[in-house]
Amino acid sequence: MGADHAFFSTCGSSLSVKSAMLAVAGRHGRILVGRDVHKSVISGLVLSGLQPAWVHPRYDAALHFAHPPSPESVEQALDREPDVGGVLITSPTPYGTCADIAAIAQLCHGRGLPLVVDEAWGAHLPFHEKLPTWAMDAGADLCVVSIHKMGAGLEQGSVFHLQGDLVDPAHLRACADLLATTSPNVLIYAAMDGWRRQMVQHGHHLLDDALALAGDVRQRLAELPGLRVLHDELIGAEASHELDPLKVIMDVSELDISGYQAADWLRAERAVDMGTSDHRRVEAQLTIGDDAGTATLLVDALGALTKAAHDLPKPSPVELPSPDDLELDTVMLPREAFFARTEDVRADDAAGRICAEQVTPYPPGIPVLLPGERIGQRALDYLRSGVQAGMVLPDPTDPELTTIRVVA
Repeated sequence: MGADHAFFSTCGSSLSVKSAMLAVAGRHGRILVGRDVHKSVISGLVLSGLQPAWVHPRYDAALHFAHPPSPESVEQALDREPDVGGVLITSPTPYGTCADIAAIAQLCHGRGLPLVVDEAWGAHLPFHEKLPTWAMDAGADLCVVSIHKMGAGLEQGSVFHLQGDLVDPAHLRACADLLATTSPNVLIYAAMDGWRRQMVQHGHHLLDDALALAGDVRQRLAELPGLRVLHDELIGAEASHELDPLKVIMDVSELDISGYQAADWLRAERAVDMGTSDHRRVEAQLTIGDDAGTATLLVDALGALTKAAHDLPKPSPVELPSPDDLELDTVMLPREAFFARTEDVRADDAAGRICAEQVTPYPPGIPVLLPGERIGQRALDYLRSGVQAGMVLPDPTDPELTTIRVVA
């Protein structure tokens, strides 16, 4: 796959990305992090005590959609925060949108800094030229992939790939050993190696079929009334650099329902699970495991949804914040806030307090509130109205968000 070193992990990319953070920035104490990272990265900040310097994603205010950080925003953040040990971004996002990794890697290397890419959704990228550029090919120093997401391994199978001389492989292995189980599951190892062998031998052909199938599905779904299949509007100078075509993103707002309602209906009525849902979208992810049969099941289920939508109750409104409302002030280290003396306060009284827990809509698993951030009223309104609309918050002490844990 082109890397100098590859490490298998049986504890998922959540552990792999924490290992990468320790190896890159553990001795420096600070790391530049995309604010759209997965909750596992925030957990890594809590465990390590690293101080984050944030680089914010690009927001599409019309679609209420966050794209990966641009090279310009990374450069500005590095000018502002020059004393970091490395940079960590997420690409692809759970929606399949991708950063300009090559340009960001060049910026980092010009300052002698390693670039870590959380590429959990990109295990398939090295095996076909019609997919977005793989992080190693784009010059990243270290990337983490989840075999069980867009690959074909068992849950918890993760690989981190390393190249260049900015990260010591022996130190990376030692950091992983700090966190990993001493009793790894051989079935997960075997599934990862089996998938690797399959992709080396047959990956291009398998992905040819998957890409053709995704194109056909996208065209068939675009013909359904009330469904808007997103593609071109997600790519551009102020949007994503590249887009994974195996992720099929549909806006259901013209059906006068929410993405939460759509996902719940598809699961309950057609036994179809969507990859991601939010206030106005659902996403289907197609892989080498799909064929004409599963594609037809998906299209038929969404066709039935378009007919049943008028019988669903009017969606509960979600109070969507502006991009500025999501850029909260970090006033304590995540570790210090998480381990501080805390209290649970009514959500009505939480604005202005320092959050002591993660509050993460799942999927896609990107926290809105982090330990150490000062809680903003608009972010709070978004989360509370989202819960009423069907948003799932698995990590706060009170998943209904009637109370929030804050620093005492």
